[in-house]
Amino acid sequence: MTWGFLWLMLALKIPIAALIYLVWWAIKQTPEESPSSDGGGGVKPHRPHPRKPLPRHPRRGPHGAPAPAPPARVRTVRARARTLER
Repeated sequence: MTWGFLWLMLALKIPIAALIYLVWWAIKQTPEESPSSDGGGGVKPHRPHPRKPLPRHPRRGPHGAPAPAPPARVRTVRARARTLER
């Protein structure tokens, strides 16, 4: 039991050490420079005009027209059970 405990204590230190190294490496990185404009894409051109707004829904309530009347309801016909004729 002691060997298993020692093995787990040492083996579980490796992922923790790797995580600490990864965080340290990420902190020490310098920010990437923006791509140059001498070709090669990367930056999309700015739209010359803004998009048109989407159509608004009709207003309801005290300042708008009342809600439209619901459509007429239609009852469906219930089919009778078929009987087998012998």
